[in-house]
Amino acid sequence: MSKEKILTKKDCRQAARRWLIGISTFNYETQLAPSYAFSVYPLLRKMYPDDEDFKASLLNAMKYYNTMPWISPFVMGAALGIEDEGGVDSLEAVNNFKVGIMGPLAGIGDTIGWAMIPTIFGSIAASMGMQGNPLGIFLWAAFTFAFLAVRILEVEWGYNMGINVVTKLGKQITVFTEACSVLGLTVVGALIASVVNLKTGLTFTNGDVVMEVQGLIDGVMPRLLPVVAVGLMYFFMNKKKVKMTHMILIIIVLSWIGAATGIFTA
Repeated sequence: MSKEKILTKKDCRQAARRWLIGISTFNYETQLAPSYAFSVYPLLRKMYPDDEDFKASLLNAMKYYNTMPWISPFVMGAALGIEDEGGVDSLEAVNNFKVGIMGPLAGIGDTIGWAMIPTIFGSIAASMGMQGNPLGIFLWAAFTFAFLAVRILEVEWGYNMGINVVTKLGKQITVFTEACSVLGLTVVGALIASVVNLKTGLTFTNGDVVMEVQGLIDGVMPRLLPVVAVGLMYFFMNKKKVKMTHMILIIIVLSWIGAATGIFTA
């Protein structure tokens, strides 16, 4: 049986702020469920004055939950919208909704939140900084605060949509995710040639003729070495399961060796 909704914009933004500070609450049994329960706790207490109903709802919030943290407030808001309308009788539907939507939306969050947007803005800001333009740091700060504002508003957006998230998005989630993946890979591919700097200082001498290896490589394919270097990083990280921190250390050591011997230069 549906009831009149009682949560407000202020409540939704409170849950979003609690999510930002409670995201570190994690375990291997229920993943992000403790963070979710911490975020919605005061809202559930407002929705359920009866202690038994409140405990039932809180236990439901503690069930397995895992999605991309930056997209989670939207899932949280939509689940709250369903529960605020259906009451304690909707708890099973709320959990089924979270389980069904958290995976597809995680794909969007990973593509946009982790790969595409930070890469684009970060590369622009870094390029400006490398050119001595101090506006690069302000661009990155503006992006950070804008994304923070979006994450706070996501709970409210999801709450207003409720169960309609499924009917309004539907198959568009998959299509949008694939499109963003292609765009993100395109951007990253373009950044390899413009941001990654790697050259070789090797030369060969034949009598009075000195041949620079880098010149020969540029004659065949300019920026070939950055592409090969990134390809090798991807191979070791994806196929050989080398951790990112280990890869960074390997790159630092190889850079030292390359700079000392003259084999590689930036």
